[in-house]
Amino acid sequence: MPVVRIFRHYIPTAFIFLGLIEAAVFMLSFNLAVLLRFASDTAAVTEHVGALWPKSVTFALVMILSMIGLGLYDRLSWSWEGRSEMVLRVLASFLFAVFPLSFIFYAVPEISVWRGPALLAFGISLLAIVSVRLIFFRVVDQKLFKRRVLVLGAGKNAGEIRKLEGKPPMQGISVVGYVHMSRDHDVMGGGRVFKIDSPLRDIVSKNHVDEIVVAVDDRRKSLPVHEILDCKMDGVRVFDLLTFFERETGKVRLELVHPSWLFLSDGFRISNTSLALKRGLDILLSLLLLPLFLPLMLVVVVAIWLESPGEGSIIYKQTRVGKGDKEFQIYKFRSMCANAEENGRAQWAKKQDARVTRIGAVIRKIRLDEAPQLFNIIKGDMSFVGPRPERPEFVKQLVEQYPYYRERHRMRPGLTGWAQIRYEYGDTFEDAFEKLQYDLYYVKNFSIFLDLLIIIHTVEVVLLGKGAH
Repeated sequence: MPVVRIFRHYIPTAFIFLGLIEAAVFMLSFNLAVLLRFASDTAAVTEHVGALWPKSVTFALVMILSMIGLGLYDRLSWSWEGRSEMVLRVLASFLFAVFPLSFIFYAVPEISVWRGPALLAFGISLLAIVSVRLIFFRVVDQKLFKRRVLVLGAGKNAGEIRKLEGKPPMQGISVVGYVHMSRDHDVMGGGRVFKIDSPLRDIVSKNHVDEIVVAVDDRRKSLPVHEILDCKMDGVRVFDLLTFFERETGKVRLELVHPSWLFLSDGFRISNTSLALKRGLDILLSLLLLPLFLPLMLVVVVAIWLESPGEGSIIYKQTRVGKGDKEFQIYKFRSMCANAEENGRAQWAKKQDARVTRIGAVIRKIRLDEAPQLFNIIKGDMSFVGPRPERPEFVKQLVEQYPYYRERHRMRPGLTGWAQIRYEYGDTFEDAFEKLQYDLYYVKNFSIFLDLLIIIHTVEVVLLGKGAH
């Protein structure tokens, strides 16, 4: 399953192809529903419905965005067993799409459609989409559609690839074998280790290799430069280990990073134009969401006050570290009991944290405790998308433990982020390390396209309560 890079973000081409097919399915289903509804009087289509193409395009666009939001175009969907979760998510995406479609049809009557054809379109497209997906996952899971990868090396670095073989992040590839290199201590066993007793290009040709991953432990003396170049000139793609993992897992493997990679790699560059567009998007979304969230925020204020009147402030302020290591006050609804840190020491929030109130548990689950951060975004302390801001006490320890931790402060912290949609809630330094690897991927590959993708995927996090404590 080949991967393409769109605005520096890696996307499997199979899912792009699937998206195009399903967009066509939605449009055809919509048109078919209207024609079936007015089958006895086709003239009524023109008289009462009007032009179909803007309505069908709107229907398809909203449905595709809803499915993206529910993670239905994510490579992690490979891990869904029995496809039952896939069917449930398709159903959830259809239900979720009802709300934006209803709003659009109400706000723009010119592209609205009667209830009968709309319900029929939902039913037809639901059956069609489930059928398409069942066929898709059966077909692309065949070895014929997987990228055939040859790993140059059979030592410790190559062993990192072996650990992920067959798992969801690497479901789209098939490792044909590992090539023994001199000076490497092999950790691979069995018949999948090739000895270079013939030109490398012969091994590549015989095994129909699409890509070579350079994963030798010592590249200074044992790298067959000319043979690798021969393969590349034959059309075989060549990747270093770090780029390979970045593409397949969506994170930067810090244990493999060497300092020069940070400034020599393709990334870690942000234009003033991109930052201006990002700031404009933040302000626009804030102004659109505030009127919608204010009634909910008022309900939360009342609920917190009724649960613990006079026991603490309803809006909780806490110092966090933002862009350029500058500290700022973050706003949140208080979800813990008053004086949750009586000893004055910063503590990680944990699963089943006894300090969380009953109302706090609810608003944390649906992320309403973070709604006041819309004002942080308007002020410019935060962005909608970026690494989550951490407390100064933790930052000091994390910087000492992980040298690259400060690199995440090159962007404004975010209300949501790549780490938040890719990794569960963390309450340890080990979790902070894992999330740092995703944050560095975001900083390295930042684009407005990636921001929009993260915002859409955040719907899945909120609706399914992923990572909430």
